[in-house]
Amino acid sequence: MNLIHTNYVNTVPFSTNRTNYYVYVPSQTLLRKKKSKHLQMRLTNSAADGSVNGTVPRRSLTALQSAKSSTALEQLDIERGVCVPFRKYSPETVRNKVLESRGAIFSLISRGVEIVWSLGLYWSALVYDFLVGRDEEVVPFRARQLRNLLCDLGPSFVKAGQVLANRPDIIREDYMNELCILQDDVPPFPNQVAFNIIEEELGQPLEAVFSQISSRTIAAASLGQVYRATLRDSGEDVAIKVQRPQIEPIIYRDLFLFRNLASFLNGISLQKLGCNAELIVDEFGEKLLEELDYTLEARNIEDFLENFKNDPTVKIPRVYKKLCGSRVLVMEWIDGIRCTDPQAIKEGGIDVNGFLTVGVSAALRQLLEFGLFHGDPHPGNIFAMRDGRIAYVDFGNVAVLSQQNKQILIDAVVHAVNEDYVEMANDFTRLGFLAPGTDVSPIIPALEAIWQNSAGKGVSDFNFRSVTGKFNQLVYNYPIRIPERFSLVIRSLLTQEGICFTLKPDFKFLEVAYPYVAKRLLTDPNPALRERLIQVLFKDGIFQWKRLENLIVLAKENVTKMSSNPALQVKEMQGSRDWKVQRKLDLTDTIKDGARLFLIDEGIRRQLLLALTEDSKLHIQELVDVYRLLENDIDVPSVALEVARDFPTVVRDLMLSWSESILADR
Repeated sequence: MNLIHTNYVNTVPFSTNRTNYYVYVPSQTLLRKKKSKHLQMRLTNSAADGSVNGTVPRRSLTALQSAKSSTALEQLDIERGVCVPFRKYSPETVRNKVLESRGAIFSLISRGVEIVWSLGLYWSALVYDFLVGRDEEVVPFRARQLRNLLCDLGPSFVKAGQVLANRPDIIREDYMNELCILQDDVPPFPNQVAFNIIEEELGQPLEAVFSQISSRTIAAASLGQVYRATLRDSGEDVAIKVQRPQIEPIIYRDLFLFRNLASFLNGISLQKLGCNAELIVDEFGEKLLEELDYTLEARNIEDFLENFKNDPTVKIPRVYKKLCGSRVLVMEWIDGIRCTDPQAIKEGGIDVNGFLTVGVSAALRQLLEFGLFHGDPHPGNIFAMRDGRIAYVDFGNVAVLSQQNKQILIDAVVHAVNEDYVEMANDFTRLGFLAPGTDVSPIIPALEAIWQNSAGKGVSDFNFRSVTGKFNQLVYNYPIRIPERFSLVIRSLLTQEGICFTLKPDFKFLEVAYPYVAKRLLTDPNPALRERLIQVLFKDGIFQWKRLENLIVLAKENVTKMSSNPALQVKEMQGSRDWKVQRKLDLTDTIKDGARLFLIDEGIRRQLLLALTEDSKLHIQELVDVYRLLENDIDVPSVALEVARDFPTVVRDLMLSWSESILADR
């Protein structure tokens, strides 16, 4: 083919990914807080059932919980706080898909014999090791053997191994560590086969769309491979992701066998491991089947673009929807520097500290603000742009957190700050780590030991890997199941912390994370976060003046670091209307809401007055110290104007509150 081109210089490898997640709630209310335009069209009448911000109305969850025979998928919906009316995966769908094909029985028997034989031999070796008393000393060898076995059994097992690498509730830590290096790279399939698939999806010859395409794959993985090409119409460079031929029947067949095996072993897994084998397979199958449809990944990209559209520090590639299909994805080519190459980043003139600050902030925004986050931010999927931005690629593996889950996560942070370990344990139940009704009392001392041992070292020595290692031991020893979406959260944080250490060995993740969280607590107008701020500032009914000062200092630090980022400077010089560099901590809304609460809420008013007069003294000096921290950030006339504008509404609410209290007394 005359359009084949091999002379690409300074290109960046583009790696394929693993899983896709796309969730709806009743009345087509999408779970994501910020929605892309094409999704907003589907959300008409979304509030008809009373849902707010993507959360499921209480009556919907109640209906699910009261079902007499709740399936594993229904249990997943309850844990996530969502209902999923349109699924690509269900055990019935998989069974029907497999059994309707020709030669299904023979194929199932043949594949089943292969799997049972391979895994049976491995299991026999483990039993032999145990009987001769050498089971511990050969663990490293057996772990490597398991990794190689999964690779030999094909893409479904490679994916299963990658899931197990983040599931301390299923396998022990030394095996997890080995599976963490499970390679997704496999030999590419022939170019001509890939080009035929592209033409089938596009409905036209390759030459009509692309002026040139690489003769070699940029990356090849178990489900697909990637080429670099140039669009004929615009001359833009793009990445083309092509699915492996005939991969779907293989995945369906293996999922059918997995599910039947899980049903057979479910009683044993519940009794011995404290986990539901069917539920684990359903989580895995749901993600894997959604990954096979590249149109869902295209939607994920559009949602990330929508979330970060006004953030000049983050680069999300543009997707060419008209050129995409279920087996082909065409997106903008990202020409950046691999974030595992510190020397290249320095030679590119990129400020490492600024880049890491941007990266951590972007990750926390995905997790706590959007509830839609990149599930596999490994070094091949994150790049440093030469203007200081961070770029993400490969959005097949994303995960969604409901508004309910995000609020519980923030609750857990508040409970950790307040050292309320009983409520931390209860948060585990609310997030689905523990079955409802589980006695949390044995877990409380373990949680306290883990947190005090890790947090007691201070920010300078704190890292997620050490905490996760201790947490994995807790999970292995107690009946805790890590929901799939949170295993992705843990992996995401660990991977990004590892990237930070690669670029800067003495980097302190929490030195960036704490200021972001502090700024969010102080400035976010969300009523739920206002409530969490109050919980942080009051401990055992006593106002924490020092904690307020620390929050202000950390929030100002976040503003300073972000405003000095080169990507923001470039955007400001270009006179962008969509983004204005924030150089001061803006607490106008917080002060306005605080004044409203003080006037309307009798409980808050009493607590604040007690805070000013506790220990039989006026805390004037503390007020002065707080003001000195903020005097350069607060525009007093502007704040006064905002309070004055809000005054009629405050008076109305005050009168309503007063009349309600009078009626309640009668």
